Amino acid sequence: MSGCLFVVSAPSGAGKTSLVNALLAADPAVRKSVSYTTRPPRPGEADGHDYHFVAMPEFQRMIQADDLLEHAQVHGNCYGTGRTWVLDALAAGDDIVLEIDWQGARQVRQLYPLAVSVFIMPPSIEALESRLRGRGQDSEDVIARRVQAARAEIAHVDEFDYVIVNSVFATAARELQSIAIAHRLMRPAQLARHQALIAALR
Repeated sequence: MSGCLFVVSAPSGAGKTSLVNALLAADPAVRKSVSYTTRPPRPGEADGHDYHFVAMPEFQRMIQADDLLEHAQVHGNCYGTGRTWVLDALAAGDDIVLEIDWQGARQVRQLYPLAVSVFIMPPSIEALESRLRGRGQDSEDVIARRVQAARAEIAHVDEFDYVIVNSVFATAARELQSIAIAHRLMRPAQLARHQALIAALR
């Protein structure tokens, strides 16, 4: 593959989606893979843009058909990344970002060791809880479960290449953009992307 594959993971409420959206807005060379999920859409979410919303039987069919690059169960719902779209985009030279949980990130790293993984940390558990409550989408019981799950997810932080603490959003956004730019300029990526140019100049 000639494109770069970026994997961004975080506990719920750490700001992963907002940071990825900021990366996409700032760097037109990066495209986002839209994940499949069995959970219902949240207010304002659009099918095919935020997620591909599918029923559980369809999700299970995709697993059996090996149509998913990775998949995992998170907070009682299933999530997965479509295999064909990602591989075709990378082969075409596009840089792709996957917004997935640590379980999916582990699967992707096993398949593609050159994938760049980034973990987004909240500045504190209290800040995470405040952000979850501020979304106004979950009950107190759900928020408590998500905070508890966040501690277990953060325990996997040492599996990632980069760690960003999302304390000040603008700073965290610049850090994520810097990772994408720096990795794109590394020798393996540049040699793969500019084979014809390098051959002509030698």
